[in-house]
Amino acid sequence: MAKKSTAAGIKPKAKKPTKPAKAAKADSGAKKAKKAKKSSKSTGAAEVVFKLAEHPIVAELIAIGATAAVAAIAKGSADKSGKSNSRAVKDAGKAAAAAIGARLVDEFKAVKQSAEAAKKKS
Repeated sequence: MAKKSTAAGIKPKAKKPTKPAKAAKADSGAKKAKKAKKSSKSTGAAEVVFKLAEHPIVAELIAIGATAAVAAIAKGSADKSGKSNSRAVKDAGKAAAAAIGARLVDEFKAVKQSAEAAKKKS
């Protein structure tokens, strides 16, 4: 059986100190300054991502992945009723990832070979 709570067992909570109104206004100004700094940093990060997306190899990788996904969907997306199959969508994602991975491996091999050739010339 559970014990009954007694009035002696309950302790009053301590009150939290409150800040004066002037201090709160000063803090809000500091918070706005911090937010402005954070937004400028995030804008820089966004610019880097956009510049990366404009790179030719990234565009090529996206195109390769999309082509592989469309091919996988076309291969087995429709069952007898004509509705799309979730399995085909999963296979399309796997095909896109595999195609992008294979292209990246080819790029890294080419860079490695050119670096080795440059090293031999030196």
